[in-house]
Amino acid sequence: MKLRPEILASPPYRQGKPAGDDAFKLSSNENPYPPLPGVIDAVVAAGAFNRYPDASAAALRHALAEKHGVSPDEVHVGSGSVALLSQFITAAAGAGDTVVYAWRSFEAYPGLVTVAGAESIQVPNRTDGSHDLDAMAAAIDDRTRVVIVCTPNNPTSTIVTANAFEAFMAKVPSDVLVLLDEAYAEFVTDGDAVNGLSLIGRYPNLVLLRTFSKAYGLAGLRVGWALGPVAILDAARATAIPLSVTQPAQSAAIASLGLEAELLDRVRRLATLRDSIRSSLLKQGWDVPEAQGNFVWLATGDETDAANESFLAHGIVARAFPGSGIRISIGEEESVEKLLRASADVVASLPAGHSARRLG
Repeated sequence: MKLRPEILASPPYRQGKPAGDDAFKLSSNENPYPPLPGVIDAVVAAGAFNRYPDASAAALRHALAEKHGVSPDEVHVGSGSVALLSQFITAAAGAGDTVVYAWRSFEAYPGLVTVAGAESIQVPNRTDGSHDLDAMAAAIDDRTRVVIVCTPNNPTSTIVTANAFEAFMAKVPSDVLVLLDEAYAEFVTDGDAVNGLSLIGRYPNLVLLRTFSKAYGLAGLRVGWALGPVAILDAARATAIPLSVTQPAQSAAIASLGLEAELLDRVRRLATLRDSIRSSLLKQGWDVPEAQGNFVWLATGDETDAANESFLAHGIVARAFPGSGIRISIGEEESVEKLLRASADVVASLPAGHSARRLG
């Protein structure tokens, strides 16, 4: 069978491991709270699974457009923000083109670029896990078609500041598409962080990506959305698989917008718990980047496999990136005691002078 060699060489996406009865699954950045009753009611009311959904997600696009002060044509909906990323990359980049992004960042980026037929240009993060925007701008050349900025960055949980992003945009050619991936924006508490919603309409080459999967707790229904110039969104729409956002998903997203105050109160509680966990990790001796997503990052490097086995033995299923580190989602409050027992054992086992340990 003749298949594309670059596809055969690309590892498939691996979902976080399931957790056993006595373990906590903190590997997928899921919202630990169950759906609100109003959201469940909307899903049930959607019914009629024998009928196709509205392919344009018109009601949801109108609701998002009204909320953010744009036209419905400036809103695009897809089956999760990763589907939208695929559409925009495919619309802009192909054979001979390059896509620039920080690394380590969202693990789906390399595969999406390869599937589009383009080449990845991975720019190393700074030592604190944040994007090096100057180096990313310097990596742009005549072959560059797309640049992806992920903030908060998955998996390091670091942010790009508003000032740094505006300085970066001033260096990016206006014909290079910039995708601002803000899947975790609702968890941000740093007032200096960039907020893509404030930038819509200012740049002809900027598209903002967000999702209902994380803060709104709809990960199992797959709904993402984008705001940006109509011509760019139309190009993405041309690459989309039709009818991929189900009617229950669209209905749940609309209901979630109506229940936003209650949902964002949950987000604030998760952010508070995140900060508390990070503080405890620092006291244990970990060097943890300031976290702004719904997860924390432990840069365990070459010790990652051993550290992950220790977390598993303690009943904590985290997301390990061999050779880089471990991402731990903020889960149920009941998980914290077990998590901190595990992290204390792991940091004590790291070699003296390891980069994941605090100095002093």
